[in-house]
Amino acid sequence: MQQTYTTEQLTYIRDQALIYQCACPAQVCVAIDTILKMHALQMQCLNATDTDRSVHERISATAEKCLAELELCLTEILQLEGWNMQTLKMPEYLKKRLLDE
Repeated sequence: MQQTYTTEQLTYIRDQALIYQCACPAQVCVAIDTILKMHALQMQCLNATDTDRSVHERISATAEKCLAELELCLTEILQLEGWNMQTLKMPEYLKKRLLDE
C-alpha cells in the first residue's frame, strides 16, 4: 500500500501535536495508523487462507481508499496551520498560541 507519510513521520507529527495539545493533526495521525494496521492484518489474512478472500480484499481496498483520503486531509491541515512540510515541524506561532491558551 502506497503511503505519503512514514510511520516515523506520523509519530513525529502526533508527538508535537500532543505536546502542545493540538489534537487535530494528532487525531488524523492516529486514524492513519489504525487504517495501516487494519490493512496489514487483512494482508496477513489473505496470505494465510483462501477462505473469505473476498471479505479481506474488500476491507483492504477500503483501507487503501481511506488511507489516501486521510493522508490528503493531514497534508491539507498541516499546510493550513503553517507546518513546515519539509521537516514536519509545527510552526512556532502555533506552539506559542497553544501554550498561551
